[in-house]
Amino acid sequence: MHGWEIALLIVSGAFALLVLALIVPILRLRHTVDQATRALRDVADATGPMLGNVNETVANVNTALGQVQTSLDGVNLQLARLDTITDHVQHVTANVANLSTVVTAAAANPLVKVAAFGYGVRSAAARRRRSDEEAEVRAELKQRHRRPRHSA
Repeated sequence: MHGWEIALLIVSGAFALLVLALIVPILRLRHTVDQATRALRDVADATGPMLGNVNETVANVNTALGQVQTSLDGVNLQLARLDTITDHVQHVTANVANLSTVVTAAAANPLVKVAAFGYGVRSAAARRRRSDEEAEVRAELKQRHRRPRHSA
């Protein structure tokens, strides 16, 4: 045998040992790949119904959002009506305030006149009494001056 044949035998033996050493990990890797394939199949099988449930949930949410939009439209309509009513109440309140001012002015003006007239009458009567009293006092003083004084 030649040197190159021995080297070839050594390389073939080493290759055979390498193949024998790698058989166990390769078989384990095959089992791992099979398990991963089964897991992916299970996920794919479960994903279909889940996506169906998600589609149904999204449809329900869209229906609920449509109902909420309808409710909001109704609320906005009621708020618009309430704004109109509030404007009308504001106008009525302003009119009542103006009417109250007019009535107060109309009622107060004659009352002020009556009160002023009453005050004037009282003042005139008081002046008249004072002038009568003053006239009596003057007359009495004149009479005293006219009477002769008695000297003692």
